[in-house]
Amino acid sequence: MTPSLMNILKDNTLTGDNYVTWKRKIGLLLQSEKHKFVLTTPKPPAPNNESSIMCRDEYEQWKTSDDMAKCYIMATISDVLQQQHEGMESAADIMMSLEEMFAMKSRTTKREAVTAFMNLRMKPGQAVKDHMMKVIAHLNIAELHDAEIDGETKIDMVVNSLSDSFDQFKLDYTLNKKEYTLQGLMQDVQSAEKILVKGKGQEIHMVGKVATVKARQKVKKQQKKKQLGPIKKETKKVTKIKGKCFLCGEKGHWKRNCPKSQNKKEEGNLNYLETCFLADSTDSWIIDSGATNHVCYSLQGFQERRKLSKNEINLRLGNGTLVSASAVGDIRVYLDSRRHLDLIDVYYVPQFKRNLISVSCLNKFGYSVTFNKVFIISKNDKIICQGTLENGLYFLHRNISHSLDTEITEPNHKRVKLSTDETYLWHLRLGHINLNRIKRLVSDGPLSDLKVDDLPTCESCLEGKMTKRTFSAKGARATECLGLIHTDVCGPMSIQARGGYEYFITFTDDYSRFGYVYLMRHKSDAFDMFKAFKAEVENQLEKHIKILRSDRGGEYLSGEFQQYLIDNGIVSQFSAPGTPQQNGVAERRNRTLLDMVRSMLSYSTLPISFWGYALQTAIYILNDVPSKSVPKTPHELWTGRKPSLQHLRIFGCPSACVKRKDRKDGVPFRNMYICREKDYMNDFVPRSRIVLNEMSGDTIPREVAQPNPIVSSDPTQDQQPTIPRRSGRVRTQPERYIGLGESVENLPDDDDPYTYKEAMEDVDSRHWQKAMQSEIESMFDNKVWSLVDLPKGIKPIGCKWVYKRKRGMDGKVETFKARLVAKGYTQKEGIDYEETFSPVAMLKSIRILLSIAASLDLEIWQMDVKTAFLNGCLDESIYMMQPEGFIEKGQVDKVCKLQKSIYGLKQASRSWNIRFDQAVKGFGFIQNPDEPCVYKRIKGDKLVFLIIYVDDILLIGNDVGVLTSVKEWLAKQFDMKDLGEASFILGIQVIRDRKNRTIALSQASYIDKILSRFSMQDSKKGMLPFRHGIKLSKEQVPKNEHEEQFMSRVPYASAVGSLMYAMLCTRPDICFAVGIVSRFQSKPGPDHWTAVKHIFKYLKRTRDNMLVYSGGDLVPVGYTDSDFQSDSDSRKSTSGAVFTIGGGAVIWRSIKQSCIADSTMEAEYVAACEAAKEAVWLRQFLIDLEVVPSANKQITIYCDNSGAVANSKEPRSHKRGKHIERKYHLLREIVQRGDVTITKIASAENLADPFTKALPQKSFDGHLENMGLRDMTHLL
Repeated sequence: MTPSLMNILKDNTLTGDNYVTWKRKIGLLLQSEKHKFVLTTPKPPAPNNESSIMCRDEYEQWKTSDDMAKCYIMATISDVLQQQHEGMESAADIMMSLEEMFAMKSRTTKREAVTAFMNLRMKPGQAVKDHMMKVIAHLNIAELHDAEIDGETKIDMVVNSLSDSFDQFKLDYTLNKKEYTLQGLMQDVQSAEKILVKGKGQEIHMVGKVATVKARQKVKKQQKKKQLGPIKKETKKVTKIKGKCFLCGEKGHWKRNCPKSQNKKEEGNLNYLETCFLADSTDSWIIDSGATNHVCYSLQGFQERRKLSKNEINLRLGNGTLVSASAVGDIRVYLDSRRHLDLIDVYYVPQFKRNLISVSCLNKFGYSVTFNKVFIISKNDKIICQGTLENGLYFLHRNISHSLDTEITEPNHKRVKLSTDETYLWHLRLGHINLNRIKRLVSDGPLSDLKVDDLPTCESCLEGKMTKRTFSAKGARATECLGLIHTDVCGPMSIQARGGYEYFITFTDDYSRFGYVYLMRHKSDAFDMFKAFKAEVENQLEKHIKILRSDRGGEYLSGEFQQYLIDNGIVSQFSAPGTPQQNGVAERRNRTLLDMVRSMLSYSTLPISFWGYALQTAIYILNDVPSKSVPKTPHELWTGRKPSLQHLRIFGCPSACVKRKDRKDGVPFRNMYICREKDYMNDFVPRSRIVLNEMSGDTIPREVAQPNPIVSSDPTQDQQPTIPRRSGRVRTQPERYIGLGESVENLPDDDDPYTYKEAMEDVDSRHWQKAMQSEIESMFDNKVWSLVDLPKGIKPIGCKWVYKRKRGMDGKVETFKARLVAKGYTQKEGIDYEETFSPVAMLKSIRILLSIAASLDLEIWQMDVKTAFLNGCLDESIYMMQPEGFIEKGQVDKVCKLQKSIYGLKQASRSWNIRFDQAVKGFGFIQNPDEPCVYKRIKGDKLVFLIIYVDDILLIGNDVGVLTSVKEWLAKQFDMKDLGEASFILGIQVIRDRKNRTIALSQASYIDKILSRFSMQDSKKGMLPFRHGIKLSKEQVPKNEHEEQFMSRVPYASAVGSLMYAMLCTRPDICFAVGIVSRFQSKPGPDHWTAVKHIFKYLKRTRDNMLVYSGGDLVPVGYTDSDFQSDSDSRKSTSGAVFTIGGGAVIWRSIKQSCIADSTMEAEYVAACEAAKEAVWLRQFLIDLEVVPSANKQITIYCDNSGAVANSKEPRSHKRGKHIERKYHLLREIVQRGDVTITKIASAENLADPFTKALPQKSFDGHLENMGLRDMTHLL
């Protein structure tokens, strides 16, 4: 081998990050040695006695080359990789394994390199040469990672990366499509740079087509001169012209160069500029597709601006004249659509007489401009503004005032109304109805004082209303209210409304055209909505519905619906298949409602999820305004009274709510968006208010008696997937949290029914009834009780129903769960129960088994025991009252004598665990002595592990057939639900990659919930869970009455508890921080609460971090550390420890020591002792599993204190160690009997370091990587 090849072997060891470079160089090495063919050529068959000499030679050659290739590969990879690949047969196998290990990372690096190259942009003022060198460097990095970028695309990207100063060059490139090489492009760009830079200023070609043409001609002329030969710089002497111009009579130029002559020649092309200089209007803005920059001639309207020195920025006009910009800044242009248009980098040029908006500048910020007779500016498919064509120029429509329906305060503190067109204002207030309806309101009286003018063009109507073919043919009309009801279901909508609604159903009275709207989560709710509608309208009008007309939707054709109509004497009319025109009233009503909804949402700029509120507002407005189909308003025909419209406001306009006198939380005035305008709607407004941001002000709603046409299918819920209910009491929002959420108020708990009465009154009462019936049937199937007379002197315990909507991963309701629970808190020890203890699987046991499953590629299945507690048998005689709603007729005085355990009993969990334990042991499972909720069954080479956590069961095994037989046996013994492969365990998401043998555990959903629960979802992202250098103590308690009141409203303990669950499950990175803040729960102060919020902010940034087990060697390794006397109150030290298996952490802890250490050695020694006890349990647990080869070996625990390491091995007489409590010398015994060994490690490499102290960012992130904590995006 040559010396150069020796250098390759020496200097290019594969560690992982350099895989692409290493792969290329090892390929060159094998190719030079003529061994590379073994990577692609399959191994020839081994020769035998009958093989020919050619076959023998071929085999020997392949074998020799393969051995050499393996030698080269193994010699150029790290020691760790060598150990992993020692047993592989061929070089091709090794390369394939390395490819699988690092290809994903390589692809990520390649993607990042290509993205960096594509996003590279030239900075203003940067030299072309410097920028091009940077471009070439990024390109080389991308090509090094095998990124395939064709030549044309490469050149396009480079041209696109140039700064705005080269817009003319970009235009020439686009028009000419000249074929460039990278070197040729660099030369031309440098030439363009020399042209652009003149004197002191920077010249910008802009304003109109003339400028574009002249600049293009100038560049071409310079390029032509360049082709003719080099031009000597400044060869001509600059001579002063002494004579006068024969055209204008002025000195300094000849007639041929006279500016007046040039203007005259190009007069026809300069109409645009001539027009610009004629008028004077600071409010007028002209859209110019030829301008490369925004320009204005007045300083009025600038929000921010920067003065420019003379000739710093020069603008070239269409006539070739250069003018200097005096300032540059940002302007907000207010539009007549109640929106605004922000113009960035607008140049102030006093010489101009018009304000210009550059189309190209708008495009850079995501706007698109469409030209026709009018022009429209839109963004994200939403119309922002429009303008008209006048005298060949496109003028932007400006707004006279900044707000149409909002009061403002002038400097003299008078409250005034901003002036605007009254007709247009009422058009907005009335949900964008047409002009004819407004005229009828004027003539009929509700708006008699309004002077009607023509409506201006409404962009919101243009966007929200689309034209469809009208329905024809009018049928016979009803002669009285409720004579004929038109109904139709609309949905599902592409975006759920707030509250989880996807559908709505309308009921329209044919005679009056009065309408009702009900929001629905499911299409099947239509029957319940009709019953609610029928009950209300028949009670209000004292009449009965005669005919119901609908289409042939399945929701109307159900047997239950049709039988109900027959029982109530209602005639059902259906439209013919495929002819919605026959149900024209309902179809038109849906179209009108949706047009109004789109228009109101477009104008208000509220999120689309507010469409439910907009729909309810729209139906209310339609009932109060005239219709072409009836002579009076629907409201007047329905109630006999004319409607009042004076209370209406524009949907979505800012308002304020006054603090109610019955509120105790002292919530200040809050800003709201008006979605419904009157107090009568309080009966069906969701309990959670839609608060978007804070403001002070007063708005007192008027009380007006009105009918109730707006109904929600769930009047108690405002938000989709929310946090599970914890209590039945009404939770008041602390004042402290009002300002934490910037867009939506703190999410409420689920409004699941709390009592049987609430369930029966709930909109989902039918589902709750079915759920309770299913629960009662389970009671009878399991023979839970028998009805008996209550013995004398015995007091029965009570029972109650607990309701819960079970949601899926998408937040939608999947099932309705009703659980009958006993009121166990009334039980008396020694009478109603004896023992109550019941074990549950430890989280660390589950993590260890998942790590083993990843390494051995085992199956992981999940099952759920239905009504688990009903399987337990009782030894005591317990009497319970009959459940509400299911009291046996004729046996009201009897009680339930419980024969089996029931949820809520103190001994229920214990009874169930005993029953399950006896059953699985009878099936051949053996209980782990160190973890009573883990069972194993091993027969030959087939193994099954069973883990139980109350009623959740995990099955882990290596044989599908055996696992299936276990599942079938469990299903026979208990009522089970097969959940298939495990995806969620105790709320922890399990993400598995079978190919790479990795299992990742994520709590992203849980983190989102707690962030929302404590109003931190919109907070800033934190870099560390605990800031380096911060010290907390008990002295930081509230110092005054204000701080005490503040902390009394802070849910400190609840927040710490929520963080602790995340820490215990998958987030060891917050273990130290949570341990610190949990010490101050008795009396926390503002500083302690700030530390808690820092943890939330850190979780917001790292919500996608997962605990990953990468299927590595199943060798347990421990780390221990301490921080000497870190607790400033007690002077006690902090112990930390972490154990890893299979590349990820399985056990971790951070705890304050129980004794006060006198030295760092003692603190480390105590910490090592606690870690050793954990290691003893871990080692014994692994031995009992019988699947970990290294279980019998000593567990190595790394410690960074030499004194502690020495004392753990043998007693040493030392004045600082004589007083150490005897119990901590257990560490020596553990070491001496061979369970663990304590080894010295450098502090920088100690993984336990983050569990005892706050670390700098770089060190902290490095430790997390070694513990297996990684961002989800790196794995998906």
